[in-house]
Amino acid sequence: FLYFPDIHGISFRIQIIVKELLDRNVLLKLLFHLPVNYPSTLPDISVNSDQLTRAQCTEVKDKLLEQAKKHLSEPMIHDLILWIQQHLKDVIKQSARVCNEKTTLSKGTSTEDGIWMLLLHLDHMRAKAKYVKTVEKWASDLRLTGRLMFMGKIILILLQGDRSSIKEYLILQKTSKVDVDSSGKKCKEKMMSVLCEAEVQSHHKRFQTFEVKEYSTLEELQKEFETVGLKTLFSEFVLSLLK
Repeated sequence: FLYFPDIHGISFRIQIIVKELLDRNVLLKLLFHLPVNYPSTLPDISVNSDQLTRAQCTEVKDKLLEQAKKHLSEPMIHDLILWIQQHLKDVIKQSARVCNEKTTLSKGTSTEDGIWMLLLHLDHMRAKAKYVKTVEKWASDLRLTGRLMFMGKIILILLQGDRSSIKEYLILQKTSKVDVDSSGKKCKEKMMSVLCEAEVQSHHKRFQTFEVKEYSTLEELQKEFETVGLKTLFSEFVLSLLK
């Protein structure tokens, strides 16, 4: 159980094990972001599990949000955790039925539906090795692909993946102590800019992995964007950083 206080509220990361589900244990990784006017406003919820598919994680999140609406204006996190421990098996069974129905009705539908991309600009990294390792771990845990890019003083993070995973990454980036300040103390990222957050279009290509890369020229950096059909993104957002 971890929590991260923030001017926009508080984020809770909770891990629970649900036993004897389909003859196996399931480790659920839940991230709750409570806005400052919680519980009058619903929390943001992200769900991840190595034992569940993305579709199943999305179904779990949707069901938790449904339950959260029933507890609006009253503390609810404990009740939500108890509920999912008791009903996870039913949620997964329902998710499987819905998936089978969709497969039957719409064979050939792209599995890329709902894939989003995120472009971030970081001002600096004082503890570069630790910072890079943290970003790599988050990308791996959330099944995000893309690049952490260095060119001169420019630092960019370009990510692709499920929208819920993109949102969870943003919460982690804003609320975790990923760097150190001028005195060497651990600190949160306070100088990050979200340059673009948008749905991946049909003419865009997908990164297959997440990699950390350094570029010696602007042309090399531009080619990285063009390789996945993001020339316009580069022109609109990256070039402006050089002005």
